[in-house]
Amino acid sequence: MKTVASSPRPVSPSLIMRIGAPISVMIAGALALLIVGCALMASWIAPYDPTDLASFELINAELPPAFTAEGDSRFLLGTDNQGRDLLSAMLYGARVSIAIGGGAVLVAATLGVILGLLAGYFGGKVDAVIMRIADVILSFPTILLALLVSGIARALFPGAATAEWAPVILICAIAIHEWVQYARTVRAATMVETAKDYVRAAKVIGLPPSRIMLRHILPNVMSPVLVIATINLAAAVLTEATLSFLGVGMPPTYPSLGTLIRIGNEFVFSGIWWIALFPALALVILVLAVNIVGDWLRDRFNPKLRVKR
Repeated sequence: MKTVASSPRPVSPSLIMRIGAPISVMIAGALALLIVGCALMASWIAPYDPTDLASFELINAELPPAFTAEGDSRFLLGTDNQGRDLLSAMLYGARVSIAIGGGAVLVAATLGVILGLLAGYFGGKVDAVIMRIADVILSFPTILLALLVSGIARALFPGAATAEWAPVILICAIAIHEWVQYARTVRAATMVETAKDYVRAAKVIGLPPSRIMLRHILPNVMSPVLVIATINLAAAVLTEATLSFLGVGMPPTYPSLGTLIRIGNEFVFSGIWWIALFPALALVILVLAVNIVGDWLRDRFNPKLRVKR
């Protein structure tokens, strides 16, 4: 008597650790880990707490960096218009930006994977409804849809602009557009897996669809999801910075990289260049590093994109 064919072993994420990476990817990964690590440990390594009103004074506002002639040795990168230490504000702001970007990726990936599995496995009307909703969402630019969601949330909930609720609103505003990529990718991969013998065998022996999707199909469609999540993390952080720059993100009293850039932009032509420059550099380095790592992961997981050496 023949045994039921088991599902093929999925590509393990640990395989990444056994594949050699170019020097540029290793440097980019190190920079990304450095920025994320500093952001996570901001409470311990930041000289001051920018969220504590007692830790800064207006008399210290707009001081240039310590390495300039007019700088103060207490503030390595200078201060902003409220007298906050810019280095401390950047560390706390990077933590907020990364947390919002990571939360948006997590929500978008979870929603997209679930909807993609349902659309690819059941097909028919389920597939048509999910994909038409995805098409409608894709007809709106990311920033425009995020502004629309954020504006509606602020109109319905008076506390949506506070530091407690603003991250939640931003995560939802970003994730509502980004889940489509995951859904389409997982749908296509699920349709391929559903046609294979191990899924057909699982259906024959009477396994419920939920178990087939979660135990058999899902592990085999996760590789492209991990790659998309890595690339989308940089896009989500950049989207959060854009929304904060436009004034619909984090409040000015609780810094994020986008908020600091927006504040600094108002003083650039007054000769106070450091408030906008240093947060912008940190944002560019973080996004560039994550994109380089994400592009490399995409090439490694897609044999068609590998370059023979």
